[in-house]
Amino acid sequence: MVPSSTERLVDTNGAQLRVIEAGDRGAPVVILAHGFPELAYSWRHQIPALAEAGYHVLAPDQRGYGGSSRPGAIEAYNIHELTADLVGLLDDVGAERAVWIGHDWGAAVVWNAPLLHPDRVAAVTALSIPPLPRPQVPPTQAFRTLFGDNFFYILYFQEPGVADAELDADPARTMRRVMAGRPALDESAAMRMLAPGPEGFVDRLPEPDGLPDWLSQDELDHYVNEFSRTGFTGGLNWYRNFDRNWETTAELAGAKIAVPSLFIAGTADPVLAFTRADRASEVIAGPYRQVMIDGAGHWLQQERPDEVNAALLEFLNGLELR
Repeated sequence: MVPSSTERLVDTNGAQLRVIEAGDRGAPVVILAHGFPELAYSWRHQIPALAEAGYHVLAPDQRGYGGSSRPGAIEAYNIHELTADLVGLLDDVGAERAVWIGHDWGAAVVWNAPLLHPDRVAAVTALSIPPLPRPQVPPTQAFRTLFGDNFFYILYFQEPGVADAELDADPARTMRRVMAGRPALDESAAMRMLAPGPEGFVDRLPEPDGLPDWLSQDELDHYVNEFSRTGFTGGLNWYRNFDRNWETTAELAGAKIAVPSLFIAGTADPVLAFTRADRASEVIAGPYRQVMIDGAGHWLQQERPDEVNAALLEFLNGLELR
């Protein structure tokens, strides 16, 4: 029998998060932190599998998303607030520690969690975003140096209101192109994405011929309905804290993650084109493993759920959590 999940609102860190919960209270806790533009729903294939394997699963819509609070201030989305939100979920269920699992922006949250809240993190797994050493300069400065006059979506996302208007104009087009049309490491698509010029982010993405086999129309509609209601500003505000996060974590320069860590990525994930996966030793002091899933793209836990679940369970079952 597949364990059922429940949905509830949790007050944490001055915000309210909508949380999907599954598994038995008192079992080892696993937190699932989604990325952009996603929801707790992005973990729909992992939640029952982890609960069935004996874990207490907490998957929130993170602040700015779905049924959770969407503060108006950009600085409300800094890394200290984002990690504290999830610490509050542990407090809510009376758990001292959890295994923190994150994808995309959620990966940035979980890589920072053991540095900012070392006593609340038993282990870390990140999908798509590898462990990266602290940059020498503010991140947007580094991106400008790297990309020059070329278009780079993270820099495009920095100006409040600009990307918001483009993404909000037609949420169905945005989500269809972002999820189904986002190119793998394809040279012509990459050149179009990088070309200088006034085109926005969604405009540069190809219009897919249809949906990939891992995404049904009903599943896509779930995202479209949620983002039609909320808009994309909450998620975009996470990007607008890159430099603030860098400035407010100076004390973490040289800090290393001591807990067991796992990195999972798809070999066709375009994010790997600008994030190096070979610098883990500069950031990780504890046990570390990397799993590359051949041919998988960015939406890893949705595209290849069986392989992701197998890697997660192998990692979790090797930990001393009970």
